[in-house]
Amino acid sequence: MKENESRIKIGGKAFLLSTGIILALMILSGVLTRVFPAGTFDRVSSDGRTLVVNGSYREVPRPDYPLWRWFTAPVEILFSQDNLTLIVLIIFIGVVGGSIAVLESAGVMEALINFLAARFINKKYRLIFIMIFVFMVLSSFVGIYEGMVPLIIFIIPIAISLGWDSLTGLGMSLLPLAFGFASSVTNPFTIAVAQRIADLPLFSGAPLRILFFLIVLGLVSFFVIRYAKKVEAAPEKSLCFHEDEELRQKIAVLPSGPALEKKGAISGGQGKALLWFVSCIAAAMLLVIAAARHPVFSSLSFPVMTVFFLAGGIGSGRFAGLRGLRLAGAFGRGIGNMLPGIFLVLLAYSVKHIITTGMIMDTILYRAGELIRRSPPLTAAFLIYAVTLGMNFFIGSASAKAFLMMPILTPLADLVGITRQTAVLAFDFGDGFSNMVFPTNALLLIALSFSTVGYLKWMRWTWKLQLVILALCSLFLVLAVKIGFGPF
Repeated sequence: MKENESRIKIGGKAFLLSTGIILALMILSGVLTRVFPAGTFDRVSSDGRTLVVNGSYREVPRPDYPLWRWFTAPVEILFSQDNLTLIVLIIFIGVVGGSIAVLESAGVMEALINFLAARFINKKYRLIFIMIFVFMVLSSFVGIYEGMVPLIIFIIPIAISLGWDSLTGLGMSLLPLAFGFASSVTNPFTIAVAQRIADLPLFSGAPLRILFFLIVLGLVSFFVIRYAKKVEAAPEKSLCFHEDEELRQKIAVLPSGPALEKKGAISGGQGKALLWFVSCIAAAMLLVIAAARHPVFSSLSFPVMTVFFLAGGIGSGRFAGLRGLRLAGAFGRGIGNMLPGIFLVLLAYSVKHIITTGMIMDTILYRAGELIRRSPPLTAAFLIYAVTLGMNFFIGSASAKAFLMMPILTPLADLVGITRQTAVLAFDFGDGFSNMVFPTNALLLIALSFSTVGYLKWMRWTWKLQLVILALCSLFLVLAVKIGFGPF
């Protein structure tokens, strides 16, 4: 691979399509600020978090929010109250892009991919299941999501090396991450926070959620392995065959026999560089896993991964012989390759900014709550699911949604005759699965920007599985209402 080339580069067509979709959503959000009246709930602080006060909603005068500011929102959010999180996220994306470009220029990336792929060339489908299982367990039980996204950069080339495509790589990483988060068992950012606000015993009701997790694990594994076999048998049937063409030219499918052993060998300088990089990423993952058990530390995931990726990339480049301008040039090219992804993230964050600046977020939540209040138990459970889906369109953070919604949903559950545990389950389902559907989810856009796959291609590949999971969620919600899923 040439030194100035990179595997991390979002395609022009995918970028334009994604930009068009998010711009349309920004305009729709702006229109909603003219349709809904402005309103607000009172809020109180509790354990460092802000909770809404149930029953305190009131309409307020509509703010002066002219149409032209809908389009300046991507700049305004850099100076908003939430700007620190966004700035850290942007730095993280740039550092990951720069570090991976250094690894590519030094040949370390290719050595790592060949090494890993060579080890699993005869256990390919076992590798798919192991990867899906690990990603789902970490996101479902530990709550890791952001910290695992950068690993997509390595998994996609491994999938290509083993004769598959970029979608298979995403199916081994992004798909189980999102589905694991949605089928949470002990996730501290969804289950723990929601149950604490609902005054439920911590992680109670786990057996039913474990059953749901195992079924989803089986469905995702079957879906990805079936697709991988299809692509391996007939590569032209890949949904991203043309998009992957340039990537396939840079990453050859591994041979077999003695040639395989030679291909998977690592030279001295690259060996030291690889050891350094893997050590840095392993240390980062351990810290992220440790912090994940405490929701208050969730904001540390990106800073921790940023620092360790920077140290791993720069250190590996030096071990492999890159110095001075060559090192700086490679890092700068990597950042440049990520600029389209950074732009999409700014657009995605703008949707929430428009809604909150127009002061209709609380109005939407209030009206949804009133609809739930007048519904029979089963309908109310599905409405909680649907409302959480809708709020996830604007608020990506699971814990932030829990602190916003659960103080309202908890008394509503008591009022309409469903258990609080069922309300938490509906909230969890609604929060998780849309993480891989809504283009306003920054992490989805980041993950796709690490691949050749655009948003529409991603949806074309996953929509059938999404419908199956929707039916499964509906089944479990009906079951939860019928059995009085508790303890209360």
